[in-house]
Amino acid sequence: MFKFLIKKLAILFPTLLGISIISFGLIRMVPGDPVLLLLGERGSTPEQYKEMQQKLGLDRPYYQQYLSFVGQAMTGDLGVSTQSKQPVLKEFFDRFPATFELGIVALFFATLLGVPAGIIAAVKRNSFWDYSIMGSSLVGYSMPIFWWGLILILIFSVNLGITPVSGRISVLYEIDHVTGLMLIDTLLSDEGIPAFIDAFSHLFLPALAMGTIPLAVIARMTRSSMLEVLGEDYMRTAKAKGLDRKRIILIHGLRNALIPVITVIGLMFGSIITGAILTETIFSWPGIGKWMVASVSQRDYPVIQGGLLIIASIIVIINTLVDVLYAAINPKMRDQI
Repeated sequence: MFKFLIKKLAILFPTLLGISIISFGLIRMVPGDPVLLLLGERGSTPEQYKEMQQKLGLDRPYYQQYLSFVGQAMTGDLGVSTQSKQPVLKEFFDRFPATFELGIVALFFATLLGVPAGIIAAVKRNSFWDYSIMGSSLVGYSMPIFWWGLILILIFSVNLGITPVSGRISVLYEIDHVTGLMLIDTLLSDEGIPAFIDAFSHLFLPALAMGTIPLAVIARMTRSSMLEVLGEDYMRTAKAKGLDRKRIILIHGLRNALIPVITVIGLMFGSIITGAILTETIFSWPGIGKWMVASVSQRDYPVIQGGLLIIASIIVIINTLVDVLYAAINPKMRDQI
């Protein structure tokens, strides 16, 4: 196990190094001059342009800029935003709770519906329920988030008027950001249940839009895993002993089928964070996704470089932890991962 862990950790450094090169290089290929965006094309002189360029460090060769970025990143300094003049790390963690809360609720929704749907499809194999669930999951997996999000807004917000269109909570409530998670902070505040309900109504549509694709993946994975387990000898033995059908499925079957499902759920959390970029933009959710999109349009190099590096680091670490946990549960996988 120790050798396996060392092997997984050894992959982290070159992976993050490659990500840093990509994040540094790609943004500089996008047309647009960050200096002109700050000064204005008509309101700056050549002297002002050169001074601002030196201040931002953009007058140096690319390799020097990259080495400076990597050197600072290794010390925990990801630079200062050219727009807000705030440290990138501070801005990231100010917005991360909103994205984290959205991702957790979306993943909870996907798991809560996906696992039972997969079990029903497996138990009712080749039936109406199986075809309906698998067909729905295929449709859910195929729908682009930007289209699905707009459809949800039209139905629930515009036509029915049930949910708000944007934001995390109404301006009527003043909530102290204790944890940064609005559902928890509303319960800790004096506003209580009414504020919690209002926060949940703001969270419902973005979580539904973001959780649709993970829901489809979890349902299909659960079905596939359950079908494999239902064909095992110990399941037939349990049936021959006359055990209750629900006990056989939920205790003997589901417990063994959940190992690959849990792995997929862990990996889906990383994709949910990246999927937050589109969802947060559509629903004006004040998280890191919306922040990153705005930074690209503003050519805010420090925010884009630092933000991408942090997001990629979180995803890589989560994937590594999932692999390690999977190998700890199932030793046979240590030589295969």
